[in-house]
Amino acid sequence: MVRRTALSLLMGGLVSPRLLSQDKFIIRTTARLVLLDVSVKDAKGRFASGLTKSQFRVLENGRPQEITEFADADIPVTVGIVIDESGSMRPKRQEVLTAAMAFIKSSNPRDEMFVLHFNEKVYPGLPASVPFSDDIQQLRSALWMTPADGRTVLYDAILSGLSHLQEGRQDKKTLILISDGGDNASSHSWKEVERAVVQDIATIYTIGIFDADDPDRNPAILRKLAQITGGEVYFPQSLEGILPICQRIAKDIRSRYTIGYIPSAQNGKGIRHIQVSVTDPQRRKLIARTRTEYRFPEESPA
Repeated sequence: MVRRTALSLLMGGLVSPRLLSQDKFIIRTTARLVLLDVSVKDAKGRFASGLTKSQFRVLENGRPQEITEFADADIPVTVGIVIDESGSMRPKRQEVLTAAMAFIKSSNPRDEMFVLHFNEKVYPGLPASVPFSDDIQQLRSALWMTPADGRTVLYDAILSGLSHLQEGRQDKKTLILISDGGDNASSHSWKEVERAVVQDIATIYTIGIFDADDPDRNPAILRKLAQITGGEVYFPQSLEGILPICQRIAKDIRSRYTIGYIPSAQNGKGIRHIQVSVTDPQRRKLIARTRTEYRFPEESPA
């Protein structure tokens, strides 16, 4: 059975995507393949396991798609933890970093991870010679290496995180962003970030940490990042709520389904919109969450 996750657009021509099963092997195709990373929960927010391909329905621009690939596996992922270290986050830093450590401990031990901090610049947490790590002590040191101070380059940090993810070996790519959502110093714009997020394969989870009177807060940005990529946004009511949220995100990443289909050129050019729904013989209300859009490349026909 194919074991691959995240959304992947295989551009026209003869390509050789890496797919995962018990052993790695190569499969060749002459068509584009869209692979969706899908989380399914019931009405009470519990993870729905044991679902089959026939229970899923995929629409692209309103048109039903034939599911050609389906998998359910806890496989290693490439994960970036992106943490706001601007001055406004200083009083919350202890709880944020403790929660990030809980996420690392709850994740698949074979995940490859990296840490980015940002205030007026973006700082890698790991040494330059170590792009990724699965060593808990090394990642702990990476979390605590930058003091909170200065202004905020959120957009620059997101783009740096997406770029670094592409260097990872795993097919599944995920960013965890902890911030108030504000940006006041980036060299890049929100439009550039939005364009990159639509074209990228990564799933983004966001955790909004801010006070009600925080002038830098921007929850709309955090919602948008999660909504486009099929992740989830959280706004904890207290600092103590960050830790269980991080543990829940780790479980969500390890419980997602993979659904693949070959899109038709007849579905239109440019941005394509995706809807995934699930039916259940037990008549439970199941909610599927995945990437909602991607950019169909226009330079070559499917």
